[in-house]
Parts: sequence; C-alpha cells; structure tokens
Amino acid sequence: MENNSENSRRSFIKKASLVTGVMGLSAMGINAKSYSRIIGANDRVQVGIIGFSNRFKDSLFPSFMDHAKKLNFEFVGVSDIWNRRQNEAQAFVKSKTGNSIKIYRNNDELHAAKGIDAVIISTADFQHALMSAEAVRNGKDVYVEKPMAETLEDAKILLKAVKETGKILQVGSQRRSAPNYIAANEYIRSGKFGNINMVEMTWNVNQPGRWRLPKLVSEIRKEDTDWDRFLMNRPKVAWDPRKYLEYRLFWPYSSGIWGQWMAHQIDTVHWFSGLKHPRSVAANGGIYTWNDGRENPDTVSAVFDYGPANDMKKGFQVLYSSRFTNSAGGTKELYYSNAGMLNLDTNQVSSEGGLQENHASAMGMKANLLTPFTLSNATKMETAANTGSDPMTSLHMLNWMQCVLDRKTPNASVEAGYNHSVANIMSRTAMETGKRVTFNDATQEVVAG
Repeated sequence: MENNSENSRRSFIKKASLVTGVMGLSAMGINAKSYSRIIGANDRVQVGIIGFSNRFKDSLFPSFMDHAKKLNFEFVGVSDIWNRRQNEAQAFVKSKTGNSIKIYRNNDELHAAKGIDAVIISTADFQHALMSAEAVRNGKDVYVEKPMAETLEDAKILLKAVKETGKILQVGSQRRSAPNYIAANEYIRSGKFGNINMVEMTWNVNQPGRWRLPKLVSEIRKEDTDWDRFLMNRPKVAWDPRKYLEYRLFWPYSSGIWGQWMAHQIDTVHWFSGLKHPRSVAANGGIYTWNDGRENPDTVSAVFDYGPANDMKKGFQVLYSSRFTNSAGGTKELYYSNAGMLNLDTNQVSSEGGLQENHASAMGMKANLLTPFTLSNATKMETAANTGSDPMTSLHMLNWMQCVLDRKTPNASVEAGYNHSVANIMSRTAMETGKRVTFNDATQEVVAG
C-alpha cells in the first residue's frame, strides 16, 4: 500500500500532466504512430546506474520507475567501485522490479558492455563532469546530478564532449521541469513582471549531521573499493574514508553549499533572466559551529551583480545566504521588480513593495503595482537531509526520458549546467580569495581581483 507521501507525489504528477501537458504525447513531441513503434519494439532503452547513492535509491530510482513502463525503459546494470554498493544495487533493483541487473566494477567495464543506451550518474560531486564526458564519448545519453562541475576545466571538458557527440544530457536542476517554475519563467519573460531589480535567496537548516555518514565511515575498507579510481583527476592522497563517503564536506571533492544548494537557486536566476553568469561576485563563509574536521563552510553568503557586460547601468543584484546552524527563514526565493514581488516559497505574485501613487508623483510617474495571482501547480523544494522522491524530480526524469526518445534538448541542458557551474566556481573563488571575482567571456576564465 502506498503511503500518503507517495500518493501526494503521484497526484501532483497527474495534475501537472492535465494542466501543463508535460506528460501528454503531444508535449513529448511523439505522435501516436511513433509512440506505438517505441512501445512495440523488442528492445527497450537500456539504462545503467553509475553510483548507487542514497539520492539514486530514494529519489532518482522511483522517479525513473514512474515512467519506465510507459516509455519502455529499464535498468540493466550498475557500476560502483565499492563492492558493497554493487551488491546492494543489484538486490535493490531485483526487489523492486523483479529484474536482475549486471554488476560492473567500474565505468570502463560498463562502457565496454554492449546494449547500454543511457546512464544515470549520482556519484561524488567532483566526478559528475568527467564521468558524464566519458559516458557521452562512449555513446551513452546521460542524466547527471548537479552540480555539473566543480572546476572550469572539468566543465569545459563536458561541454565540448556533449557538443561534439550530440548525445542527450540532462543536469539534475529539477526546478526547470516543475510547472510553477515554468510558469514563473513565462511570466517574467512576458514582461508583465517588469525588470528584475533584486533577488533574495536563502537555504537554511539546523542539521548537525548534514552530509555525515559515521556508521558507513567505520565500516568501509580500502580493499573493498578503488581509491585511486575514486580520486580521478584530483591530487593523489592517502586513503580517507570520510573523504570517500562524506565528500560534500571536503574540497576538492565538493564545494559544499555552493554546489549542492546554491546551484539549484542560482540556476533559476540564469533561466528567468536569460543571463549566463554573474558580472561579479563577492562572498564570505566559514565553519562557525560544526567543527567536526570538515573543510567546507557551514555558513556562506554572497552578493552577485548581474546584467549585460556592455551596459553597467542595466542589471540587478542577487543576495544569497545559507547556513547549517539555524533553520530560521528556511528556503526562500524572492524576485523583486519596481512593481512588486514574485515569491517562489509561497508561489504568489503580489504588489508588495511596488511603487505607490504618492511616491510615484514625486518622480513624475504613475503607480506601478502588479496584479496578484498564484503560480500554477505550486510546489516547493524540500530541505530535509533525505528529500526522497518528489514531483519535481519525477517530472525532470520524465523530460530526460522523452528527450532520449525524441532527441530534443532537455530542460536542464549542458549549457545550463555549465552556467550554474561558473556561478558556483566564482562564488567559491571569491570566498577563498576574499576578492571581488569576475568572469572573462573571451577566455572563459574566472578572474579574482
């Protein structure tokens, strides 16, 4: 029997399909004839799992299974360098689907196997870009978790690989497939909101155990995995189970808050505004409370300047802050124009803060106030340590599966992933150097100071 959360999730997806058409055949770009051909084919779209993570097990897997039967997709193999994860993945998929998937000790073995059409990658943050590039070079379509890349070098490698191979790549920026965010983008792009002049974003929790896995750290053995392969292009260092399993706490394996959380929210700024990256970033952060040996901060803040590079009089500012140490304020995404506010926490458009008549007259202007309304199919991003399967991810996975079939560009393309990676890297660089950071479009390099 399905629990209330599962029923709610499926109800949302069904409702979204009726209102927005995201699950309809016409929205998929597949007519009845081609749909019949897909379902009637002897061979399904065969998908490999790269990295049997909690994120995969609890969210990506059920999101995939929401649509696998209808679209004729199936899991056929798993690649994980820890033998425990290999066996767990095989047992998990067997218990859920009845199918026995093959085990591959590493990605070289998986890519050498025949018949795998696509992969879902949910490994350590720093591995995403290079593993994705490797996959598309081996003829696979890819769904990869965000952040897409933690260094510009890695981001450029993947961008080049996708452009040269023409393979489908979806980055796990699931807001881009959520009906309320789609509605917000359309509203802002229509001009009715007015020019964005400020964005305020927060992501606050009070979770001492965030990204900590002490039980697993005590259980993993170096001989049961492949530490050198794990490190990829990072410096060769001595075995450290915390860096293997709690990688989000340590650089250069993850940028922590920047890549894990800000990547989601700053991506909406790029999407709604049409701008690729900030003009400049100033940032700060530190480990102010959870002194447990981690290297990435438990608290950060950043100020971004966005706008056209050739016109400094146009643009807007983004204020971003996040902390692990106090949950007050929760998760907020507030967009402001001269006429009011778009609140993506409540999914309300309002005239709050808009230009009133008594103030407008002093400037020879008229009142400028938005007409209030609620965005369609409102939902919100969960901030719990284990977010589970959610409507956004299910719709985002659906979009990827559709694109694998019809070869259209997915909602969160490699370019979108490249752009959020640039913003993340600029932010971390600004925090580390204490300097105002800009981006050179000609050389595609971050410039500090």
